[in-house]
Amino acid sequence: MAAGEATECVSANAAVMRAEALSRKPGNTGAVAFSRTGDPSSGDFGDAKLIRKFGDVPDNLSAL
Repeated sequence: MAAGEATECVSANAAVMRAEALSRKPGNTGAVAFSRTGDPSSGDFGDAKLIRKFGDVPDNLSAL
């Protein structure tokens, strides 16, 4: 199992809807919606906070 590319969403609700749709896409076993804060210009971000997960997603997301 490997993590796919993150997609930026405009809101937490949009992230949840996107993750649910991605979890149903053929070839995907699951998806997560998460939020994080930081500075895109420097690439410095805080830890991600899980909003919701769908499908077969490990409990320890840092293992991905």
